[in-house]
Amino acid sequence: MKIIVQKYGGSSLATAEKIKKVAQKIAALRRRRKGTSLVVVVSAMGGTTDKLINLANVVGKSQEGELLSGGRDGRELDNLLSTGERVSSSLLALALNSLGQSAVSLSGGEAGIITDKVYTKAKICSLDTNRIKKELKRGKIVIVAGFQGVSEEGEVTTLGRGASDLSAVALAKALDAERCEIFSDVKGIYTADPSAVDGVRKISQISYDEVLAMAGCGARVMQGRAIELAKKSGIPLSIRSTFVKGKGTIIGSLPTKFAGKFVEAPSVTNVALNEKEAKVSVFRVLDRPGIASRIFAPIARGGINVDMIVQNVSKDGYTDLSFTVSDEDLERTVKITRKIAKEIGAGKVSFDRDIARVSIIGLGMISHPGVAARMFSVLAKNKINIKMITTSEIKICTIIRRKDGKRALKVVHKEFVE
Repeated sequence: MKIIVQKYGGSSLATAEKIKKVAQKIAALRRRRKGTSLVVVVSAMGGTTDKLINLANVVGKSQEGELLSGGRDGRELDNLLSTGERVSSSLLALALNSLGQSAVSLSGGEAGIITDKVYTKAKICSLDTNRIKKELKRGKIVIVAGFQGVSEEGEVTTLGRGASDLSAVALAKALDAERCEIFSDVKGIYTADPSAVDGVRKISQISYDEVLAMAGCGARVMQGRAIELAKKSGIPLSIRSTFVKGKGTIIGSLPTKFAGKFVEAPSVTNVALNEKEAKVSVFRVLDRPGIASRIFAPIARGGINVDMIVQNVSKDGYTDLSFTVSDEDLERTVKITRKIAKEIGAGKVSFDRDIARVSIIGLGMISHPGVAARMFSVLAKNKINIKMITTSEIKICTIIRRKDGKRALKVVHKEFVE
């Protein structure tokens, strides 16, 4: 059985009219590819998840004013947030049925996605495709609500923001699909966010590693966990526009290709901006083996991802430690960190929301001396101060003031790409 997995994002399903257009697109593919079965993964209608989170925070704040957390209120949050994808999957199935195409909508649990019990950021443990295959054999188009699954105990779980991508890749792997196509409101992957920067170039094909780095740096391309799974499984992906014809961008074990021309080792493939990070600093930390573990292990147990970490040079047996986390995890991170700081005898814990991260990504950077110097130089010329720096073979990341973020994105992109 030949199977194609497609995923449609929230912007493609934002209105009833758009859902009808997506249904027409799927029906046309079904007519062209007779004998090919279709599994379609959907996100919630555009803006739905944010609205549900805002509602939850209005009614669910504690007396101390603390917002909902994945720990205390995770079960109820997941039950609530999973409804967004259920709505769009049912509406798309109805639209397809109205076109004479037999379709059935399934929740993540009904589609056989079994996860662990970490609410709001669950990981997929197994995938039973029997129900999906049964529906495909009946000639149905299967519409799966993305972003969700169920635990072994039958509790509804969600997989984290942007995880409809992960649902699609996981299903493509489990079903041994011919291909996995990701549809959104952009024509593919660009050298920067086309809505924020002029003069961007579309990338025809790109490696898993570069897209994974871009996702980690805040570029809104695909969820990082989805890319990781695609790379491990060798699943080629394509990112394309829902409503505009074009080949889009192919993601795989490929050399980077811009605008029809191969580039052996591009120094910079993408410039990314992330304005949804915050910095946490712990002062006067004892400079001893095991202290960093004492700080970061409880944060990890809380399901919080720590990104950039910078430790100052030790002085008199003490050091200062700074790290970044997602904005949405800041309150819980500070609460955990202050408790640990007290236990280990460290100094005060402070945080800074007024930051943004500007990063340059490219597989060829290691073979191009002076890339970092050029980046720092162009920021200095534009009077943009750097607060933190981290580097690797594939990316260079800088933390700056949030108000400078968009300007930094433009000047760095102009330096390396335009």
